[in-house]
Amino acid sequence: MVALPDESLVAKYASGCNEAFDVLIRRHQSRLFSYILSVVKNRDMADDIFQDTFVKAIMTIRQGRYSESGQFFSWLTRIAHNLIIDTFRQAKAENVVSADAGETDVLNRRELSEGNIEDHLASVQIDCDVRRLVAALPDNQREVLEMRYYRDMSFKEIADQTNVSINTALGRMRYAIINMRRLAERNHIALTV
Repeated sequence: MVALPDESLVAKYASGCNEAFDVLIRRHQSRLFSYILSVVKNRDMADDIFQDTFVKAIMTIRQGRYSESGQFFSWLTRIAHNLIIDTFRQAKAENVVSADAGETDVLNRRELSEGNIEDHLASVQIDCDVRRLVAALPDNQREVLEMRYYRDMSFKEIADQTNVSINTALGRMRYAIINMRRLAERNHIALTV
């Protein structure tokens, strides 16, 4: 399988052969990670963007929306580039506040206050709802989700600890999120995952 071109591996993966995507990851991980790191200059941020790139690639291929024949690495790089831009935009939006800008009172902001009882009750309810949704997941999906979100582990660390491929860990995370959304919809729980 290692000798197959990228497009053949993508087609095999789209047909359900997870090993094909493992070959693609091994083939491109070093060059893609180096590209991301050279742009963001932060190893942790680069690791997150690298993982998110492959999650997005998996979702796109599984949904049958991949159509870049002969350009798989370029396509991955474009996904990573867009994620880098999004990351920097988000960081900029979170950090820029001007005291002179318009009608805004910089010191009278909700996020600077200690909160009130309504905020506390809403937070407790959301936490309870999320715990119920997580508890309803199959064991292998719950395990990956808890490792990623509650223990802040990378997908490589999760794969190593659970003795599965990175692709399998990514897939379990994807299905965990899909299943949580379905459960939330079924139970009329407002959830943004």
